[in-house]
Amino acid sequence: MHHKIWAVIPAAGSGSRFSKTELKQYQQIQDQTVLEHTVARLNQLPLAGYVLAIGTQDDVAKTLALSHPEKAHFCSGGAERVNSVLNALTYLKEFAAEDDWVFVHDAARPCVTQDCLQRLVNTAMQENCSAILAIPVRDTLKYVEQGNVIEKTVSRDHLWQAQTPQISKLGTLKHAIEKALQDGISITDEASALEYVGQQVKVVQGRSDNIKITYADDLELAKLILMSQK
Repeated sequence: MHHKIWAVIPAAGSGSRFSKTELKQYQQIQDQTVLEHTVARLNQLPLAGYVLAIGTQDDVAKTLALSHPEKAHFCSGGAERVNSVLNALTYLKEFAAEDDWVFVHDAARPCVTQDCLQRLVNTAMQENCSAILAIPVRDTLKYVEQGNVIEKTVSRDHLWQAQTPQISKLGTLKHAIEKALQDGISITDEASALEYVGQQVKVVQGRSDNIKITYADDLELAKLILMSQK
């Protein structure tokens, strides 16, 4: 049986590092919001549907010209990213199967390529495991404790920088997040919850242009990347 693929996009964050007043996912690039670009990229795959976890005060998301609007679902986000993801998984569980695949992807990552998405899906399905996009760390890493003074250089060997999407089975991911939250574990991405409960997670090498728009100058970089990918 071929299991369906769903996407979850946590989009309820305050975006405080980007701007105190403007949400990064609603910034414009080439006449579209960042979120519209992100959703369009995910819809290059044959999704059964996608769930946007949005803030209670969000009056923008539902007015956007999202690609494949017939596949769009909305639910309330939570206090943190992990809470938004769990809310979306709980929402999905009402009509999706435990063994369906779920992508979780950052709302502010509009530059992910179709090739990366396809390789991620193929790895998960062929090896029947959770998987994430990631890239090997290239730069020299410095450990700085206080006063901006370098304590030591950290070896890059075996270090990967996690990206999204991260893909897993719906039931597996929901259980992992619930267990980690219950035990008070800090969950920075889906893989960290899966790791905590002993689930194997594979890395699939992504691309360095799959950037997350975190700071204002990232928006300019994303514009250049999207133009170059045309």
